[in-house]
Amino acid sequence: MTDAATAYAWDALGGPPALAERVAYAPAGAVLPARLPVRQLARATVGVCSLAAAELAARRNGGGIPAVRVDEGAVATAFVSERHLRIDGREATAFAPLSGFWRTADGWVRTHANYPHHRARLLAALGLPERAEPDALAAELARRVAREVQETAYAAGALAVAAVRPGEFPLRNLPLAEPRDTGGGTPHPLPPAALPADGVRVLDLTRVIAGPVATRTLALLGADVLRVDSPHLPEDPDAHADTGFGKRSTRLDLADPHDRRTFDGLLARADVVVTGYRPGALDRFLTDHPGLIVARLGAWGRPGPWAARRGFDSLVQAGTGIAMTEATGDGRPGVLPAQALDHGTGYLLAAGVLRALTDRMATGGGRHLRFSLAGTASWLCHGITPAPPPDGTYAPDPWLTETPSPYGRLRHALPPIAYDGAPRTWARPPGRWGTDAPAWT
Repeated sequence: MTDAATAYAWDALGGPPALAERVAYAPAGAVLPARLPVRQLARATVGVCSLAAAELAARRNGGGIPAVRVDEGAVATAFVSERHLRIDGREATAFAPLSGFWRTADGWVRTHANYPHHRARLLAALGLPERAEPDALAAELARRVAREVQETAYAAGALAVAAVRPGEFPLRNLPLAEPRDTGGGTPHPLPPAALPADGVRVLDLTRVIAGPVATRTLALLGADVLRVDSPHLPEDPDAHADTGFGKRSTRLDLADPHDRRTFDGLLARADVVVTGYRPGALDRFLTDHPGLIVARLGAWGRPGPWAARRGFDSLVQAGTGIAMTEATGDGRPGVLPAQALDHGTGYLLAAGVLRALTDRMATGGGRHLRFSLAGTASWLCHGITPAPPPDGTYAPDPWLTETPSPYGRLRHALPPIAYDGAPRTWARPPGRWGTDAPAWT
């Protein structure tokens, strides 16, 4: 039987409806347990990404579409890849001390201060010294109202969101995906290849988890992925060690004329651009090119008053009611068993790009794609019917491996993408962030 969540996601991506029935799942028991149907969301996002890869492979090589059978154990492991990562035996860094839930005078607020500039803005917005410790932040927030903290932080470019009850954020009208064909160009056939995205050039303008998961997946499938960051916004090396597999990484200052010309040259030869910065932040750099596929990732979705706001998975969980749905017995906001909005949206985005490449082979036209963490949250909360987990047992060990890298020896999750002929792992480990040449291979 066709899985309903898989069929819904495949339809949202514009996939031929009959193909959704080709996706099958190998159960692994009660993986990713939660009040909300996280297991079903996670496997469906990986399922449609695997199907989109199989569809593109068949279009390139001829013949039937390879069988797709996704293992829920692999999915559960990949959805917490950052927690499984070990670097020479050391655990990767998690949330910073000033990131988390804090009690306010009337409820709870969630802060995000993992990056130094976000930490500095949060403390400045609240009138705290730059070296303030968690106790000082807790005391300051305890005397304030949650929504006042939220709006004060937003005005200062900081990140804090009030934890609301389910239904207080308008989730039901948010789309899971927004594909829009841009026309132009002529049919763009891709030659036969062992991997479906072989020879496809992808400019990766993303950070944190969702966007990098998408481009990590495209790199797995053969794409030449070049991540471009500003030299003024350093990346956490542990985060890059998790999501940098298969890619190259460089730094360009788009305000510098020389670097801007280099970027324009990269863009002129790109097939795909993936951007996960605040809405509008990079639009002035993305000029129209016939046949270009542009995938935009946001936090809060469109339409709505928060469309232009920054956000991360943890903040969207708080601001959409998920955290209170998953609250603990004492009323403290809870969390999903994985940063499922990030990972799930990442696989949906990669699937949307693969589908656009398939269609471009026939039409030559470009496509603009929009995804949001809140759109995925809407689907999780309102679009998937909860069901009891199937029988089975789960252990992550079969889905973990070790790879030497410039960061040290990495223990990491294997990719969950599964179709007949799918690669088992990435062709290269993550290189040092920002050290590759700004050029296509």
